[in-house]
Amino acid sequence: MMNIGIAGAGVLGRLLAWRLIRAGHRVTVFDPADGPLARGAAGWTAAGMLSPSAELECADLQVFRDGLDSIGMWAEIVAALPGTPDFARRGSLLLAHRGDGGAARRLVDLIERKAPEAHRPRPLAAAALGELEPDIHGPALAWFLPHEGALDAPQFMRALYEGAQAADWRWSQPVEQTGEGFLTAADGRRHVFDHVFDARGLGQRPAQGPAAGCADVRGVRGEIFLVRAPDVRLARPVRLLHPRHNVYVVPRRDHHFIIGASEIESEDRSPVSLRTTVELLAAAHSVLPGLAEARIVHTETNLRPALRDNLPLIEQAAGLTRINGLFRHGWMIAPAMTARAIRQAGIPFPASGASAA
Repeated sequence: MMNIGIAGAGVLGRLLAWRLIRAGHRVTVFDPADGPLARGAAGWTAAGMLSPSAELECADLQVFRDGLDSIGMWAEIVAALPGTPDFARRGSLLLAHRGDGGAARRLVDLIERKAPEAHRPRPLAAAALGELEPDIHGPALAWFLPHEGALDAPQFMRALYEGAQAADWRWSQPVEQTGEGFLTAADGRRHVFDHVFDARGLGQRPAQGPAAGCADVRGVRGEIFLVRAPDVRLARPVRLLHPRHNVYVVPRRDHHFIIGASEIESEDRSPVSLRTTVELLAAAHSVLPGLAEARIVHTETNLRPALRDNLPLIEQAAGLTRINGLFRHGWMIAPAMTARAIRQAGIPFPASGASAA
C-alpha cells in the first residue's frame, strides 16, 4: 500500500482516487471547492460526449486511440460505480444544412483522412436518418459514427466520489505547489506522500518544479444549456456542422438535453451571452424542431484546460505526476490517461478488471 496525494477533484482527480482506492492504496485528495457537489471543476460543465472519430477534427491519432480505449473502460467502470450512472454506446451523428455543405464536407474529409477505415463517417440518406432519429428534420446532409457514445457527466462526478469514500477528501483546501513526493496547501502546510498526482488543470499555472510543460496552460470557455422537451426523442449525440459553431445536442434522462458549442477561445467565466443563447438554441432548433417548446432548466459556463497544441500531456518525475491539457476531450480520454499515468508512476495496480481498465 502506498500513501498517495492528489491535487484536484475534477474528473481526473476523482477517477484517480477511485482507481487507487480500489487498488488498496491510501489516498488524500485536496481541492478548493467547498464540497463534492460544488460545480467548480470543468468536468461538471460537459456534455459527456465520447466521440474519438469526430474529435479528429482537432486531435491526433493518440487521442483517437485513447478515446476508443476509454469507451471500453467506461463500460467496465460504470458497472462498478454506485448508482449506475447513465452511459450509452449508440454512435453519434454529424449533420449539416444544404448551404453549409462545403464546410461540412471539408471537415468530414479531414476525419476520413485521419481515421482508420472502420471508424470513418458513414453517409446517411434521409430515410436512414429518419429511421435512426425520427425527430430530426431539416439537415440535408448526415453522417453516422457508429463507435461513439455519451455519459452523464454530473452523474459520474457524483458516482466517482461516492465510490471513493475511503479516500480522505480535503475540501476547501487549494494546493499552492506540488513537488516530488509532496504538496503544499494554501495555508502553507506541507504534506508528504509516496507519490503525488497533480490534476488541477488551470491551477497548475504557473508550473513549478522539474516539470514545466504545463506552464502555458490556458482556459478555453465552454458553454452549455440544459433544456427539457417532453415531446422530443433523441437516442444519440448529434453535432450540427455550422459555419460559426459546431453545435451539439446530447440526450439525457427524462427528456433533458444538453445544448452547447465545442469551444470558445476565451477565459471569460461570466454567464452565457444573449448572442450565444440565440445562436446556439436557434441552431439546435433547426435540426430538432420539437425543441421550440423546450424549457431552459439551467445554463453554465466553465474553462477547459488546454495546452498550446491542444493535446494532453503527462509529465512524470520521481514521486510526482502532472496531467494537463485534456482540452475538450476530458471525459473521452480520462480512463486511458489515468491508467497510463498510474503505470508510468510505477504504482502497484491490478492488471485487469474495472480498477485497471
